[in-house]
Amino acid sequence: MKTIQGPALFLAQFAGDEAPFSSWPDITKWAAECGYAGVQVPSWDDRLIDLDQAAASTDYCDEFKGVARENGVEVTELSTHLQGQLVAVHPAYDSAFDGFAAEEVRNNPSARQAWAVDQVKKAITASRNMGIGAHVTFSGALAWPYIYPWPQRPAGLVETAFDELAARWRPILDHADACGVDICYEIHPGEDLHDGVTFEMFLERLDGHARCNMLYDPSHYVLQALDYLENIDIYHERIKMFHVKDAELNPTGRQGVYGGYQSWVDRAGRFRSLGDGQVDFKAVFSKLTQYDFDGWAVVEWECAMKHPEDGAREGAAFVRDHIIRVTERAFDDFADGGTDEAANRAMLGL
Repeated sequence: MKTIQGPALFLAQFAGDEAPFSSWPDITKWAAECGYAGVQVPSWDDRLIDLDQAAASTDYCDEFKGVARENGVEVTELSTHLQGQLVAVHPAYDSAFDGFAAEEVRNNPSARQAWAVDQVKKAITASRNMGIGAHVTFSGALAWPYIYPWPQRPAGLVETAFDELAARWRPILDHADACGVDICYEIHPGEDLHDGVTFEMFLERLDGHARCNMLYDPSHYVLQALDYLENIDIYHERIKMFHVKDAELNPTGRQGVYGGYQSWVDRAGRFRSLGDGQVDFKAVFSKLTQYDFDGWAVVEWECAMKHPEDGAREGAAFVRDHIIRVTERAFDDFADGGTDEAANRAMLGL
C-alpha cells in the first residue's frame, strides 16, 4: 500500500487582486502558512502563472517551482477547468461561457474552441516541463441541455454528441500520451462526463485510451445521490487525482436534486467546508489507500456559508488528520511461527 500525499490546496477559489492572493510568491507563502504542502494551479490565471512561458521554457518552470518550494509548497498539478469547458460548448451556453475565453476569440465559437484546445495542450506540455504526471480539466458538454429526456430525445442524439466529444479530445489525449501526462477529467454536473456511465461512454469511444482518467470528487456524487464509495471500487484504476470537498443533500417536500433554481445556500444539495457536510471521508481515504492511490489530496474549497480563509485553514488540518500513513508490516506479525513448505504440508496432513 501507499500513503496519499497532502494536504494540497486548489488555488482557483483564492486568487484575487489583493495580497496575499494576487501573486505567485505571496499566495504560495500564504498556503504554506495555512498548513499546506502543495498547491494545484489554475493555469488560466495570469496573476499566478504565464502558461505560454510554462509551455515553452523549462527554465521558467524550474523558477516557478522553485519559488513555491522556497515558500514551503510543491506544485501538485496544473488545471484547465475553464479552457477544457470550452473544448465542447452547446450553443445554448455560448454567451455564458464566452467570458472564460481570451477576449480576441469571444463571440466566435470555432475560434474559441481552437484557442481552448491550444490552451489545454500548452498546459499538458507545461506539466511535462514541470515533471508533473497528471493534469486536471473539464470535458465540456454538447449533450447537457438534454440531460432529462423531455421532450423525448431523438434516437442517436446522445451517441452523436459523445462521438463528437471523443473526436475533439482524442488529439489532446494523444498529445498527453506523448508528454507522459494523464488527463484527469473532473466528473462534474454541467459536463457531459458527470457520472460513471457517461465516463464509460466516452472511454469506449476512445478505445480505452490509457491517458483518459478521472479526478475523484465525492461532493459531486453526493449531490447526485450516487454511491461515492462504490465509485472508488469500480473506477480506482482510472482515478489519478483527488479533490477533497464536502457536500450535503437534504431533500424536502419542496425540492430535491435539482434545487428549484435556488441560490446555493437555499438548495437541498449544497457544497460545504470539510467536516460540515455528509461525506464519510474516513471511508473515502481508507478506500483510496486500499487501492494504492498515491496522488495528492487536494482541498477544493467551496462552501455556501463559511469564509474561504477559515475553510482553507480548517481544510489543511482536516486532510492531514485523514491521511493514513500505511503500515510496513501486518498487525499479527508478532504471532508468525516461521514455517516452511515442509511444515505447511505437515499442517495439512500431506
